[in-house]
Amino acid sequence: MDWLWIAVATCVLTSCSVKGDDWWWEYEEGIRHYSKEALNKEFPEKTRPASFRHPLFQCPDMSPSASVPSSVEFVKAADIKVIAALGDSLTTAIGANATTVLGIPIEFRYVSWSIGGYGSFQDVITLANIIKLFNPNLLGAAPGKTVHGMQAHISETGFNLAVTGHNTFNLPGQTRHLIDTLRGYEGLNFEEDWKLLTILIGMNDICDYCKDKALFSVDNFIHYMTVSLEMLMNEVPRMIVNVVQILPMQTLREVQKPTPGCLLQRSFCSCLTEPVTGSAELRELVEINLEFQKRLERLLKGNRFFRDDFAVVLQPFLKLADPPRLPDGKIDMTFFTHDCFHFTIKGHEELAKGLWNNMFQPESEKMIVSSFSDPISLICPPLEHPYIFTRPIAAKSGQSQLQCEAPSQAAIVLLLSLLVGLGFM
Repeated sequence: MDWLWIAVATCVLTSCSVKGDDWWWEYEEGIRHYSKEALNKEFPEKTRPASFRHPLFQCPDMSPSASVPSSVEFVKAADIKVIAALGDSLTTAIGANATTVLGIPIEFRYVSWSIGGYGSFQDVITLANIIKLFNPNLLGAAPGKTVHGMQAHISETGFNLAVTGHNTFNLPGQTRHLIDTLRGYEGLNFEEDWKLLTILIGMNDICDYCKDKALFSVDNFIHYMTVSLEMLMNEVPRMIVNVVQILPMQTLREVQKPTPGCLLQRSFCSCLTEPVTGSAELRELVEINLEFQKRLERLLKGNRFFRDDFAVVLQPFLKLADPPRLPDGKIDMTFFTHDCFHFTIKGHEELAKGLWNNMFQPESEKMIVSSFSDPISLICPPLEHPYIFTRPIAAKSGQSQLQCEAPSQAAIVLLLSLLVGLGFM
């Protein structure tokens, strides 16, 4: 692991980024409590053996549309040509396959739940690897690993442009980076190719809330999310955006109990872990977390971000998610990295399956995971509707309302004609 210490030193000397510096400080603050023996202790149960294989996933219809769809309502999985992701350390997959605490700064982007492109579906379940079963030529899946804070090339990141440690106020910058990257990428038809983007961000706002309640307010969360989605809608044709609902974070406090290694969790999310159980500070944070969820639902409930070739869809499967537990009720630590905050590959795979299922469920019937203790079973796109669900209920009701108004006007004209004919007018 000597190369990693060189990477750490390089990052510190070059001042990685504003939030990046904070992340490194928090990481270094956390590991200083470890003995050398603890730093190098191996945890093989948190990694994926190279020989592991999933059973193949097959569906009755895995074909693309007969011609490239022009409407966002008729896009099949096999029609997706480009995949991308924005967000924070949950999307960079930091520490996801690390064997020791020293491996936490490694971003295992190629196994990230929403965009990892390592191997095939049978090697690791990610959204990108599922879609590759339908379209093997999918562009953008993350092919490699990176080290947090060190400059990485697109040949390593793919279109996974998430940044570890970022808050929602950083999302417009990520969005601009993505748009410019897609527009200038050789081999990508910016105007014609259907693109699938997944965004999950906001948990760091909760973690940092007590440090600056104005900066990390609910209003700012919604503002920067809105700015980013409007940029995408105004500039990117043929795109479906999954906005994934943020987790309820209070139960992550339970993850810190089993091992001393969870001191890192206290560094990364002190606003969540430091308040005393039952305290006013903790109650406020729980309420803020809930308000983030409610306001995001309100923002995306209507058809504001819906047009012929563009749609933003809220995928709510994480809304009530409880951490995975063992039969005795204790947290299953094999789902969590050594910092007791981020997910291992096991956790990433459950997120990928939850997201895929939500994409093929209508707005009113989307699965919400109550616990990750039971593995999620993948569904196939319904034969009667093999398309990604994109049209919001509000748009449907608006359409039916217009259809109802037209007959009403015709009925009035008919009634007036009858009245005239009968001599009442």
